[in-house]
Amino acid sequence: MNVIVYSKQHCIECNILKMFLRDHHVDYEVRDCSTHPEYSEEVEKMGFLGVPLTIIDGLPVHGFKETELLKLLGKAEA
Repeated sequence: MNVIVYSKQHCIECNILKMFLRDHHVDYEVRDCSTHPEYSEEVEKMGFLGVPLTIIDGLPVHGFKETELLKLLGKAEA
């Protein structure tokens, strides 16, 4: 599974999202838009205006949407 998190420093929602992924033992790549403006351009090209943006196997989730994230990660409770 390929998981990418676009985030910014000092973004509370971004930090909560990353903590959530760690708690669920999900490996992910962080793309920090604060230090790499080209990542902000990638976010905009995908049609989003801000972060956090999580890409799970090519599918975007904007913001921290726990239910949607769990479903895409295959960790949704039955």
